[in-house]
Amino acid sequence: MIELLQKLCSLPGPSGYEDAVHDYIRTQAEPFADEIREDNLGNLMVLRKGRKQINKTVMLAAHMDEVGIICKGYTEDGCVKFGFVGGVDPRVVIGRRVLFGNVRGVVGIKAVHLTTREERKTMPKTKDLYIDIGASDKKSAQKKVPLGTYGVFDSACVPFGDGLLKAKAIDDRVGCAVMLTLLKEQPAVDTWFVFSVQEEVGLRGARCAAFALNPDICLVLEGTTAADLAEIDEAKRVCSLRHGVVIPFMDRSTIYNQKMFETLRMLAERNAIPWQTKHRIAGGTDAGRIHLTREGIITGGLAVPVRYIHSPSSVAATEDMNGMLALARRFLEYLGEDNNEF
Repeated sequence: MIELLQKLCSLPGPSGYEDAVHDYIRTQAEPFADEIREDNLGNLMVLRKGRKQINKTVMLAAHMDEVGIICKGYTEDGCVKFGFVGGVDPRVVIGRRVLFGNVRGVVGIKAVHLTTREERKTMPKTKDLYIDIGASDKKSAQKKVPLGTYGVFDSACVPFGDGLLKAKAIDDRVGCAVMLTLLKEQPAVDTWFVFSVQEEVGLRGARCAAFALNPDICLVLEGTTAADLAEIDEAKRVCSLRHGVVIPFMDRSTIYNQKMFETLRMLAERNAIPWQTKHRIAGGTDAGRIHLTREGIITGGLAVPVRYIHSPSSVAATEDMNGMLALARRFLEYLGEDNNEF
């Protein structure tokens, strides 16, 4: 699965322009799919019949999109002015490489020796940044990167340290990698695998996919923010790398179904799968739209802790990723058991 994740993280897929990720996933899924649906937003919905049929419609969901940038204008000397697609902290992008298709650039800011003392005390704003694409003038920049061109961080996906992985877009290519793995090995029960779009700009794609499929049960697979650094008080760390898959009970968009939370926790403990929950109510996922669809959908979540989320160098632990795969697999097996709670 980790090799699959590395490939997925290398692909560009900012919100609204997930084409490369969509096409790769569809190519990987088609040989195993019993049905494939797409909608006008770009959601990819793949049905894989399981080893057992049940009288419930089951949906797993993960989003294909990542945070990115978009061209909004130019400077007279040929640099690109831009906006962020999704939530990005401007501090993490200064000096970073970006890609507009095959056009490379570097995020720049006014040199420190030209700033005032007051400017050095404040966090830079997006309007103060620019992207140097090596153009000689405004006309050249307009030709290389037309208005509205999407861009992503130019960041390699590499393993490092004691079982860690550094990459852009671990949120949420890790969920996509888990779902593709389950799809290929055949799930325990008939399952719709939904690879959604535009999560980072308002949980948009999942709303449409959930309405179309109208599942009885949904499990959302995500990456979630971790703040497990030495200077951070333990109560504020949200979750920690290498402490297991996250089973959230609540975030800013969802109060997760209590039966789903308890079932996932029970399955983790019975199967010796390390798990944790969030110490703070932070973030939001596609569950925020899914659980409100139609008459309401029983929804739970699993997540991998990610340091430096929404940055060019997100970091996650392979053992947490494998834990999410193991628990998602075990949950589908549980739904196929005669004595399950659903």
